[in-house]
Amino acid sequence: MNDIVSYIISFLLYGEQDAVHRVGYTADQEQWHQYSVIIIPNGHLGKDIVLPDLSAPRIEPIASIYSDNKQKRYIIHTDIVYNTFFFISRAEELINSQRDEHGRFLAKYSILGKNNHLLIPLVDEYGRTLLKLLECPLPTPTMQNIYLTHDVDSIDQYRHLRGFVGGIVRKQYKAVIRACQSIENDPAFTFSWLISQDKKVKRTKCIYFVKDTRGKGYDYPQYNLNGKDFQTAEKLIKNSGAKIGLHSSYYGITQNSKLKIHNSLHRSHYLRCSIDQMQHLVEHGITDDFTMMFPDHVGFRLQTCRPVRWINPKTMQLTSLLLHPLTIMDCTLSNHQYMNLNEDEAYFTCEQIFDKCIANNGEIVLLWHNTNPTNNPYHRSLYNKLILLLKNIS
Repeated sequence: MNDIVSYIISFLLYGEQDAVHRVGYTADQEQWHQYSVIIIPNGHLGKDIVLPDLSAPRIEPIASIYSDNKQKRYIIHTDIVYNTFFFISRAEELINSQRDEHGRFLAKYSILGKNNHLLIPLVDEYGRTLLKLLECPLPTPTMQNIYLTHDVDSIDQYRHLRGFVGGIVRKQYKAVIRACQSIENDPAFTFSWLISQDKKVKRTKCIYFVKDTRGKGYDYPQYNLNGKDFQTAEKLIKNSGAKIGLHSSYYGITQNSKLKIHNSLHRSHYLRCSIDQMQHLVEHGITDDFTMMFPDHVGFRLQTCRPVRWINPKTMQLTSLLLHPLTIMDCTLSNHQYMNLNEDEAYFTCEQIFDKCIANNGEIVLLWHNTNPTNNPYHRSLYNKLILLLKNIS
């Protein structure tokens, strides 16, 4: 338990190790003289899970016990350590059984969605409050990283059976014939365009999450990783300097799929994730996961825009799995069953999120599917605008 408390306090302080020893997490008044800031535990960490208090932390200044009377000391009566644990571990999902048809925990089920806290990284605000009380410098407004990520759910629109038949039924004869002549003519093969867009932004890290499944059910269609079509895409991706990550099956990660991809970057198909699935990632040696976002609303599911180590709320173990908060997904913005925003509304929402990430020295993580710029002109236009915005602020 001590390692979890120490990690959370260090995380809240943006790694300011010299300040960590000045923060006490105790209700024992005999220990208070050791600290500049005392956080009063609510008694639930490691015992039971309750909903956190989302109101502003209640802070009480207390008199100094030092003879020079210059040391400022404070008590925080709101248990911001427990609150942080609650969000970064996703403990809420152990006490709320609501799920959608894909088994996903949505924003509308969460205390965050119900209290309009999705666009506010509350954990980062806790950290800024602590730093101010300790009179430590606040993080410089900048971005740790910009991740431009792409889920490769399909590499073609017309070169697999269902797509071919669908194109013929819709009388898209010329498009089907051109696609059959060359994968690079297929409308879904947008890799060259994505690469050209992504290269406009400095200091980016680009990842293409690739499926390695049997292609059944919600994993359909599957492309052959050893086939010429995928090898053409893979060559373009690798020559651009981007990395390839594992886009695990709708039905969960398997040892075989992990071994075929040969790396430890991961995102779940359909953004499906659960406590047990995340533990499987740890056991399979995944080090960095980019799944953590509510499918139905952009924002801060972990209540931070910074990468954070996952704590398993069932076992109370601080794991090696680093969660990179995914903040914006293309179809979340546009789909009628999700946010249903028009392009201008979506752009304004993304601007708000970028501002929060910059203010809190966080990461910006975008997910744009390679197929969407073809299927929806909105997504091509919006991505172009967001790339230009990131180019100007990077």
